[in-house]
Amino acid sequence: MAINKVQMQRGMSLSEFTQRYGTHTQCEAALIALRWPEGFVCPACGHRHASSFTRGTLRYWQCSDCRRQTSLYAGTMLQDTRLPLQTWFLAIYLLTQSKTQMAAMDLMRHLGITWRAAWLLKHKLMETMFRRERHKPLKGEVSIDDAYLGGERAGGKPGRGSENKVPFVAAVELHDGRPARVRFDRVANFSFDALRRWHQHALAPGCRVTSDGLIGFEVIGRDGKEHQVTLPPRGKIGTEIAPYRWLNTVLGNLKTGLSGVHHAFAFGKYGHRYLADAQYRFNRRFSLRSLPTRLLVALINTNPCPAKMLRNPAETWT
Repeated sequence: MAINKVQMQRGMSLSEFTQRYGTHTQCEAALIALRWPEGFVCPACGHRHASSFTRGTLRYWQCSDCRRQTSLYAGTMLQDTRLPLQTWFLAIYLLTQSKTQMAAMDLMRHLGITWRAAWLLKHKLMETMFRRERHKPLKGEVSIDDAYLGGERAGGKPGRGSENKVPFVAAVELHDGRPARVRFDRVANFSFDALRRWHQHALAPGCRVTSDGLIGFEVIGRDGKEHQVTLPPRGKIGTEIAPYRWLNTVLGNLKTGLSGVHHAFAFGKYGHRYLADAQYRFNRRFSLRSLPTRLLVALINTNPCPAKMLRNPAETWT
């Protein structure tokens, strides 16, 4: 069996990570370079000159023009954090260099923090991934399918009507017959209205879409995109059907990874973030070494999200 070069690529080793980001000073210098690569820029007036000072362990800049004070974390997903910067860096390293997802319980043990702090940190990172991926539509040849998170509850409704099942659309962008990028998007249901909102955001104009005949997907063709229906033959598993081989492989890996790592989570409230975690890492799998830096850049370019907002139900494509 041929070696998969993507899976066998070298990432960043723990010893290399520790040498680069083992101290607060190293982490701070790296974050400053990423946030202001050409030098400080005042977020209020755009002035480039400022004086700096330290309050506690946090560094501040005071604009020489408008006198506004700005911390390194202000206006980013790091805002108001009480965790050391090294803890954030190590969490990013663990989440991006792991082959599978990582539970908050594992982060708690690796980072030496409370479970609540680990949960909040993990969800802030996943929310960053979600916002980064949300507005990046798939292009070209795309295979799509309907799927669900969660299973039936004892005494509840059976099948697709189960209260514990959260619907989402799985889509794979194919280049030369192989998967390039994916999207896993929660939807309210598989009605025409919900799937119209979904495909308008998730699929770029000019896509050539293949689906398995779910009635709701007909709206894609009605709205002007090229849509082909390929019904799977009876007795064939998903990975044996050419148009859906990679889609079903990716979808199977996703569900296996979620069930193997997370014993339970609130699918209805947080499912979109766990899907975004898998999507973000899959779409950047060709450059494992650069993943920590790319997530850091996303983190400092994402608006703050306090704990109360993180616990709100997610918006869906309805």
